[in-house]
Amino acid sequence: MKFKTGSQLAFMMFVEYFIWGAWYVTMGTYMGTQLHSSGLQVGAAYSALAIATMISPFFVGLVADRYFAAQRIMGVLHLVGGALLFLATTIKDNTAFYWVILLYSLLYMPTIALSNSVAFGQMTDPGRQFPWIRVFGTLGWIVAGLLIGNLGWERSTATFQLAAAASGLLGLVSFVLPNTPPKGAESKAPGTESFVLFKNKTYLIFFVAAILVCIPLSFYYGFANPFLNELGMTNAAGKMIMGQVSEGLFILAIPFLFNRIGVKNMLLMGMTAWILRYICFAYGNLGSNTWMLYAGIILHGVCYDFFFVTGYMYTEKKAGEKIKNAAQQLFTFATYGLGMFIGTWFSGYIVDAYSGGEPAHNWKGIWLVPAYIAAAVLIYFVLFFREKKQLTVNQ
Repeated sequence: MKFKTGSQLAFMMFVEYFIWGAWYVTMGTYMGTQLHSSGLQVGAAYSALAIATMISPFFVGLVADRYFAAQRIMGVLHLVGGALLFLATTIKDNTAFYWVILLYSLLYMPTIALSNSVAFGQMTDPGRQFPWIRVFGTLGWIVAGLLIGNLGWERSTATFQLAAAASGLLGLVSFVLPNTPPKGAESKAPGTESFVLFKNKTYLIFFVAAILVCIPLSFYYGFANPFLNELGMTNAAGKMIMGQVSEGLFILAIPFLFNRIGVKNMLLMGMTAWILRYICFAYGNLGSNTWMLYAGIILHGVCYDFFFVTGYMYTEKKAGEKIKNAAQQLFTFATYGLGMFIGTWFSGYIVDAYSGGEPAHNWKGIWLVPAYIAAAVLIYFVLFFREKKQLTVNQ
């Protein structure tokens, strides 16, 4: 892969995830401040991305892959998406805001797969080259959080305006990215051939656990930033970036640990981290227990990498070469689609149930709920998950 091509792909990934990080992390804080939204309304807005996650694989697999060059349709989606993000800043009604975010999410989520297709299409050795390109996406998310936090934009329309400008930029740049023509092949509904995995009882138990653990995940994505801001933490968005830094560091340990301690122990460590994170949030404060707030943020690396990244690797190993792509689509549908959809609505309901009075929310009560759920999933997993053979990955 030529240096120019690599630079184009790195820029594409940086802006792709900069856009997401610019509006997604602080949307709950923005809605509470500007729209006076309830917890259920915030949860509904976050569920829009889950709905889009469930739909986008069908769009990419059945339409984009067969009829359009990936970089061109990505350009159109980002240009229209940028206009919708700007439109969101002019809306003061929660219902109208939800529909705009839903429509935007339906446009944005396919660009994740499309950007991957563009990247893979130019690579001579994807196994070695893709991680170095994809890491620029993590950097984009980090830069967005640092910028918004340091400029004090968490409660303002500037977050969406920044994301809209970045979306417009990537939309234009997409048309000069390396050509990635449509595959043009007949295909089934994405992921359906991977249903054969459910015949394996061990994988089915893992699959159910993956859906359930997304409920605690939804609490973090939707309400961690409003929680930290309500406590009075300065530059909360910037400090939450420590979670992404942690994610980047812990992911380096996964191949080593996957082979040495086994998939079950790694998944158990991930679920245990979810329990610890929410206990830290429940009892943390800006006084003597400030360290617990930072611990809850930093634990994101273990929470995410040791369950979800390990889960993707486990799914690939169980699926085998023939259906591994379909299996990954199915796992994404189950977690960031179905699991997050359930979790976003449930978390919004719980936040409303513990709201009112002074302070505005009983955050201890709120955070103990996902801690209990994570503990229940952990017990279920310990009792029923039985992986008989040792799975390994190349380091």
